[in-house]
Amino acid sequence: MRRPGRLIAITFIESFATICVERSVYFYARKAFAFTDATNLWLALSFGAAYVLGALASHRAADRLKEKPLLAAAIAAQCLVHLVLTAAAAPAVLFVGNAAIGLLNGLKWPVIESYVGAGQSASATAKAIGRFNVAWASAVPLSLALAGPVIGAWPAGLFALAAAMNGVSLWLIRPLTRRPMHIAHDHPDRPPAEHIARLRPQLTAARWLMLASYSGLWILAALMPRIFADLGFRVQAATGLSGLVDLVRLSAFVILGRTQRWHGRAAPLLVALVAIPAGFAMVVSAQSTAVVLAGELVFGLAVGMVYYAALYYAIVVRNAAVDAGGVHESLIGLGFAAGPAAGLIGMALADAVGGPVAGLAAGAGPLMAACAIGALWSLAAGRRRGPAGPEQPT
Repeated sequence: MRRPGRLIAITFIESFATICVERSVYFYARKAFAFTDATNLWLALSFGAAYVLGALASHRAADRLKEKPLLAAAIAAQCLVHLVLTAAAAPAVLFVGNAAIGLLNGLKWPVIESYVGAGQSASATAKAIGRFNVAWASAVPLSLALAGPVIGAWPAGLFALAAAMNGVSLWLIRPLTRRPMHIAHDHPDRPPAEHIARLRPQLTAARWLMLASYSGLWILAALMPRIFADLGFRVQAATGLSGLVDLVRLSAFVILGRTQRWHGRAAPLLVALVAIPAGFAMVVSAQSTAVVLAGELVFGLAVGMVYYAALYYAIVVRNAAVDAGGVHESLIGLGFAAGPAAGLIGMALADAVGGPVAGLAAGAGPLMAACAIGALWSLAAGRRRGPAGPEQPT
């Protein structure tokens, strides 16, 4: 039994709990331990590296343990780590606990994505992914908006809140089947093999761009506490303002979920290819509050487009297997790690190239350029194959 309503509730709650640490921890670290930009980037890098390991291990772990036990174990372990972080506030504990949460998130999300997309036609999959995207994305700005007041009143309460949300999720997963049911590869509801082959270039291009977008997003996540502090905002307001990118991404998910016209088309990905570096540059330049917020808007639209495309194409091409979500989430984790690494390189180059903004351009620019070239190469290959054609056999 699919229980889509329960899956949506689990997705929302786990996203809320995830963001309490995944994005708000940098504001917590700045307030509680006076972490600098560089220290926050190292914190982000440790999270991202662990996330990649978890995502890459998720398929094998699901084969061995089955999906529901793996999901329950990952959520229970997260709850325990959150409780440890609530009770033992120290920089070293934060680094270790943050990495552990990254590993567990990498294990968890591919399993949830497999439950969401399994056993459906391509058109039904698109709608299911749309609901999934709206559920997790709507939790992000809400979590960020609440995190500021929580950090201001009781910093460690950030982790206590996440632990409580994990406890609710453990209760909600009880009725899920031990394994999600997938349709056969030759089932009539599966798209024709020719159509799937022609979607592969869009999948590859979207994944290149998702790597660029999440690399940029995690640099921004680490730097936004300082950016908004320099603009005169206290932590209570700064966390909410940093969530504008997520509100815009949510809007993109809602729009993309209501139409299938973008499926198999290169134009939306080409727009995102330009918007990702443009929006990133506007935020890190920090010229004014208006420019930063406008950059979040542009960047958020691009992130929404490439995330939705990458997940939709992966679920359709790979028939909602856990390894489809595993590769998807491992690329997100790689962005979590590669972005902060590029940011640290940029900070090291800042004096030599003319300042912090120029340093970030020198560090992150080659990474984004490489991703753009990879995406363009894939789209060019897809164009030589011709249009994707109808999604369903007629």
